[in-house]
Amino acid sequence: MHGELKVIFVFVDGLGIGADDPAVNPLLDPRFPNLGRMLKHAIPLDACLGVDGTPQSATGQATLLTGINAPKLMGRHIEGFPPPALKHMIQRENLFAKLRQLGKRCTFANSYWMDDPHLIPPRRQSVTTVMTLAALGGVRHKAELLSGQAVNHDITRWTMHTRGYDGELVTPEAAADHLLGIAEEHDFTLFEYFLTDRAGHSGNPDLVLQCLETLERFLPRVGTFAENPDRLFLLCSDHGNIEDGTTRAHTKNPVPLVALGDRTEHFQSVENLTGIVPAILGCFS
Repeated sequence: MHGELKVIFVFVDGLGIGADDPAVNPLLDPRFPNLGRMLKHAIPLDACLGVDGTPQSATGQATLLTGINAPKLMGRHIEGFPPPALKHMIQRENLFAKLRQLGKRCTFANSYWMDDPHLIPPRRQSVTTVMTLAALGGVRHKAELLSGQAVNHDITRWTMHTRGYDGELVTPEAAADHLLGIAEEHDFTLFEYFLTDRAGHSGNPDLVLQCLETLERFLPRVGTFAENPDRLFLLCSDHGNIEDGTTRAHTKNPVPLVALGDRTEHFQSVENLTGIVPAILGCFS
């Protein structure tokens, strides 16, 4: 008999399933064995969704977190931040709102280095930000980050010194422990890592390696969550990018769905990004 389920969902932006060639695909670099093992048996998901063109972040993330085919709805793949029409759809149909209707406690573990969420310009609100503000009314701020009750988007806080943070960096393992602590207090916890997409766009191999080195240490620690009863670890992406070192653009590659722990059977038949939300809701039914 199942107990009360708790879920960690790690969303890694711009992470596709690439060529079986380490010279092209940095995910196959032997320096990242933990990452390779985690992704080896991932379920490949279609991110193109039957719409011409290359998948993009705004519509891909909206699809991933609403279950609605956003590029089909909008008539095209949309990059960057969601425009008003897409934003309104996210505000109405997002995963957090659906989980709250089931009586579940959900949270976005990322921190925002500001005191007032209303300072986030509307045109600079990502899909996850729009969802969190609409469903939960606010985001995690400085105080939560400094007390270990939030995780910075870069995991170790290395990008924060240019924004006024003068504290120490944290290790990927320590950040993972912070995320695990947050998850024990909620039924569903989302964490977003988007530097993979930025690294892929940069064409900077050092930045690519830095991102993958961080994930190599962070993800296995977070994945231990699934070793306990009634715990589920999920990882997915919105489109490909970092897995193809021959281009700085997004790819049409499938994206990996990793499901570890309890109730993974709900995800075995998922074929594309629209299937994640129904599968998650099915786990709680």
